[in-house]
Amino acid sequence: AWPLIAGGGHVLASAPTGSGKTLTAFLGALSRFASGDYPENGLSVLYISPLKALNEDVRHNLVAPSRELAAWFAGRGERFPRLKISSRSGDTPQSERRSMLSAPPAILCTTPESLAILLASRSGLGLLSTVRLVILDEIHAVLGTKRGASLACSVGRLALLAGEFQRVAL
Repeated sequence: AWPLIAGGGHVLASAPTGSGKTLTAFLGALSRFASGDYPENGLSVLYISPLKALNEDVRHNLVAPSRELAAWFAGRGERFPRLKISSRSGDTPQSERRSMLSAPPAILCTTPESLAILLASRSGLGLLSTVRLVILDEIHAVLGTKRGASLACSVGRLALLAGEFQRVAL
């Protein structure tokens, strides 16, 4: 999947749990942040998982590597962008939600339902208008369900708002 993702193509990657699918999807994004193809200010990467806990795990697992990349680049006299990485679900405090709107994260981890809510609000539309990559994790968990149909509609609405973006389904 790596060459297809790095090349900017839409990808459906299927492999056993723990094989590195999510890491592979994010490596392409981190590479684009490093090269300046994705700006550090504004939302470029939207990660959607039907599992709220997985969103927080992914957010947590991206924070440390982005700091390590910044240190690695700094050691070579280069700069890696300071990436704000956030998660949004029904449990996200109102203060954090407001903060995302005034200072958007570069990477947002969310659920299908929270995406639908963002698409239904004026402020959410502003946040989502700059998306360049959507990673749909655990897609098999919603295929063939009303939740999956709603997610497909939300991704279609997002494309109308943000223009064409890369889709990586896992």
